[in-house]
Amino acid sequence: MIIILLPEKDYDPTEAAVIWKAIHETGIRVQFATPEGKVAFADKRLTTIGFGFLSPLLMTRKNPMKAYNEMIESKDFQQPISYLEVDLTNCQGIYIPGGHAEGIKTLLESNIAQHIVVQAFKRNLPVGCVCHGLLLLVRSIDPETGKSVLFGRKTTGLIRTMELGAWLLTALKLGNYYRTYSASVESQVKRVLASKKDFKMGSILPFRDSHSNLKNGFTVRDGNYISARWPGDCYRLASEFVELLRNQT
Repeated sequence: MIIILLPEKDYDPTEAAVIWKAIHETGIRVQFATPEGKVAFADKRLTTIGFGFLSPLLMTRKNPMKAYNEMIESKDFQQPISYLEVDLTNCQGIYIPGGHAEGIKTLLESNIAQHIVVQAFKRNLPVGCVCHGLLLLVRSIDPETGKSVLFGRKTTGLIRTMELGAWLLTALKLGNYYRTYSASVESQVKRVLASKKDFKMGSILPFRDSHSNLKNGFTVRDGNYISARWPGDCYRLASEFVELLRNQT
């Protein structure tokens, strides 16, 4: 069983559904967990509301949206558990998507979710993470070391140029919608690493991968931990996370 941690709302649909679909198709059971065990839907601006004339650029693409619609109709999705009910005893791994609207903070700032992450790293379970989901790992402090679970790991995450670029495109209309926190994801991640060189940027150009073109995606794997930067990396992340899971069995 794989645990996918979701906030109460506002996660990125691509970052959740593309990975869910890849795991689901292997026959491995997926258990969703939300703050209070309630069904949690993605950021509506990314699925239905849109961005006006910028919608073709910023909204969820056709195939990831199809995967999201399949996901929310699934039995897995419709029967989540709460963070408090998560039991890693028979768990094969955990996955954390990102998102940048206000609701994502119910995941990133949850002490319970942080404890789950610390325990997953202690058990050396496969952990997959993307975009703002990295900020949950930043805040997941191992009480034995006093350091983030990312300390000593190589990782990627949402790079500053991508985050600020999206904010600049939309700030006039949407304010700080793309600025979840005043500090960028990249800067927050770098603060908890053993060395800033452990943060790997990949290309600064926003190439997107697809099911048939994984090479455009960018991921970093360090042992049983694998990370990606943004929705444009998610097909590659899904493929490599599934491979990681298969190698554990």
